[in-house]
Amino acid sequence: MAETWSDAELLAAGWRAEDLAWERSAEEVLAALASGDIDAARQAAARGLRLAREHFEADDPRLVASLHGNGVCLKLDGRHDLAARLLDEAAAAWRRTGSWIDRMHAPRTARSSLFHMRMEGRHRATYEERWRAKWQDLEKEARAVTTADLSGVAAGDAAARLDRWRRERPAMLNDTRKLMAAVILMAGPHQTDMTTAEATP
Repeated sequence: MAETWSDAELLAAGWRAEDLAWERSAEEVLAALASGDIDAARQAAARGLRLAREHFEADDPRLVASLHGNGVCLKLDGRHDLAARLLDEAAAAWRRTGSWIDRMHAPRTARSSLFHMRMEGRHRATYEERWRAKWQDLEKEARAVTTADLSGVAAGDAAARLDRWRRERPAMLNDTRKLMAAVILMAGPHQTDMTTAEATP
């Protein structure tokens, strides 16, 4: 389902237009790969990497995902030497994302009832701990993707990852959504036995 956000809503959530533009480019990469259009996937991946390099910090997981996505597209396009350099850079760059993840805060997702709001406030430390465990699961999944054998990546993998994003994408604009996008929208194998994280605890 398509999403529309006003400038006011983006600003209120601490987001910029570039954040959603990056998501769209990552979705376009997977959609193009799913349809077998390597050239379109490569162009979308290049746009995403330009956005990430210009607007995101060096430890942002979305920058790493962009490096990896470009590497995958170049590999599929037969440009193996350049692809190998980008894929190696992406795999190494995940070590930098720990500082970005450490700065994350658990989103306030209390339901409308006063009871749930009070429970979340009373058990905030436990709530934070559960979210941090889910972020760590996502990080492990990303590392598995960046070190996976990419020789067998197929259109079905891209379609499955895109379907998963559409199912699990959080409705809120927050850092958890940024991390989930970086991991789930990575071009690579879709393995059902990989560690996964739900959109809500």
